[in-house]
Amino acid sequence: MSEHSPKSPVGRRGFLAGAAAVAAAAATPGVARAADPTAASASASASRPNILLIVTDDQPKHTHWATPKLIDWLGGQGVTFTHGHSATPLCAPSRSSIFSGRQAHNHGVRNNAASASLNQATTVQRYLKQAGYRTGLFGKYLNSWPLADNPPHFEEWALLQPAFNNANWNINGTVQQLAGYTTNIIKNRTLAFLDQAATDTRPWFAYVTPYASHEPNTPAAKYADTPVPVWNGRPSVPEDDRSDKPGYIKNATATLADARALRERQLRSLLSVDDAVQAIRDKLAALGQLDNTLVIYTADNGYTWADHGWLKKSVPYSPSHEVPFYLSWPAAGLGSGTTDNRIVANLDIAPTILDAAGITPTHSQDGHSLLGTASRDHLLVEWWKQGTGGTGPKTWASYVAKDRQYTEYYDLHTDATGAVSGTGAVAFREYYDLGSDPYQLTNLLYGATPAQEQALGIPALAAALAADRTG
Repeated sequence: MSEHSPKSPVGRRGFLAGAAAVAAAAATPGVARAADPTAASASASASRPNILLIVTDDQPKHTHWATPKLIDWLGGQGVTFTHGHSATPLCAPSRSSIFSGRQAHNHGVRNNAASASLNQATTVQRYLKQAGYRTGLFGKYLNSWPLADNPPHFEEWALLQPAFNNANWNINGTVQQLAGYTTNIIKNRTLAFLDQAATDTRPWFAYVTPYASHEPNTPAAKYADTPVPVWNGRPSVPEDDRSDKPGYIKNATATLADARALRERQLRSLLSVDDAVQAIRDKLAALGQLDNTLVIYTADNGYTWADHGWLKKSVPYSPSHEVPFYLSWPAAGLGSGTTDNRIVANLDIAPTILDAAGITPTHSQDGHSLLGTASRDHLLVEWWKQGTGGTGPKTWASYVAKDRQYTEYYDLHTDATGAVSGTGAVAFREYYDLGSDPYQLTNLLYGATPAQEQALGIPALAAALAADRTG
């Protein structure tokens, strides 16, 4: 992907200077930029930031109503990224990209059954733990991961078997059922982990990942009947004329009523996440660790609300791969309530965390640290069909820029290990001018002549997409 230097957002010079100062403080021998990037000393550990990474499940971008406390904290005292994406809008591939900083075609977890394909030596938790961080996981880990198997490179964990009430957990190696609402349990386990900072002086990494707002989107009892603002849809809901769309979208049947019901459930389930965020913020303040904690909040993927008749994820339409994306680190100057218009993705989380901690990874990464000025002009978003059955989308890859999106569907499928089979032939293509058609209503390739495709720049986009898919 091509990169260039962007215009500096408000306050960027100040917070980059702060970030550089913190990085310099961390860059002591044996820790940052050392020949052994996992080596650490106790004195160096004390100077590095704590890391709080919150990843929700299936949370669309436009869910601000349910998260006012989050927005007050990370929006008002951090950075709001206006173009946040999931590079693969599916749970396990996305989370594997979060951990490794790699595209799914490079880390190998191409579907939810293939979690064992992730090289655990490439994960951010491995680097942090071996660099002296105290590491904790609270909530969902990876789809298809056996509950009895302990998550590698975490010192403490409460690993959830996805559910909202009275779920099964692996608590530090013991599988058990815990009564109660799982978002609240995740909150309380996280707070207990943070409390240990009063006596344990090591920097810590907390991966906090509630099940909300995944189906069935069950809210806590206190929010079961909370009124939700009425939503009248958007032009892509449900888009009556889908003659220019692929077959699975032509046959999609979701309605505005379906979308309203789903949205209501999702928003209600996210209210408890917002409560957890506030409790965590209050705990950090009480511990005196709010300033030197790098906080990142995002979702593993978005979700469509009957856009083009589709009421799921896994598709190359904006609501499926756009996600909320926030960052705060006041000690590095990232605490003043700014916006950043760069195209960012889950791929950038691990590089950012390792940069903040002064660790140079020994594996290649596709993302880049958000603490610097690196910027991409487009993002590769990709998704693979698992197996050969079903009526959903074929395997696809997409070139996503701010002003345009080009997508190819392929004759390819994966098995349970993530291995790919098929001819690779292009089965369908879409191109949208996002500037004039942000809701992706008119596929400009439908019925286009070769001359029209040339005028749209399709050959160059196809070549760029092919290069991205092998990069």
